[in-house]
Formats: sequence, C-alpha cells, structure tokens
Amino acid sequence: MNAARFVVRGRVQGVFFRASTREQAVGLKLTGHARNMIDGSVEVVAYGDATALDQLEAWLHDGPPTAQVEELYREEITVHDVPGDFLTK
Repeated sequence: MNAARFVVRGRVQGVFFRASTREQAVGLKLTGHARNMIDGSVEVVAYGDATALDQLEAWLHDGPPTAQVEELYREEITVHDVPGDFLTK
C-alpha cells in the first residue's frame, strides 16, 4: 500500500476544497482524510494505488473551480493504520 501527505496552499479554505477532494479520492478508490489547517492550508493524507495517488496530486494542483492553488507539497509517508473511507475533518 502506498501513502502520501499533501499540503495545499492558496485560497483553499471556504471553497469546498475538502469536499471536492473527497469526491476525487473516493472516485480513485483512495482512503484517508482532508482537513483544514490553522495556517489556512489544507492537508490531504491519502492511501492506495500509486497511480491513483499521482492522479490525485494532478487534481490537487488546480482543485475545485473556486479554489486558487498557489503551492502543493507532497511527501511519501509510512503506512500505519489505513482508514476504511476518505474523511473530511
């Protein structure tokens, strides 16, 4: 199982970014979460197929139409407990 943590910066809160990310992730059969961070960014942690993670990353570069992504950071992470769904927090 592959896992990645993404941090998305820009105008990404209050624009349905987390809900839209969840839709994309579920469609790609990924599990994990998307949550707003105190600094105004959104953190996305996703688990699943490497190709699906790459596809999610490509989508995160733009996000939903109302978002304005200025920066996207990705790091591969070690898998510990894999959630059974994709959650928004």
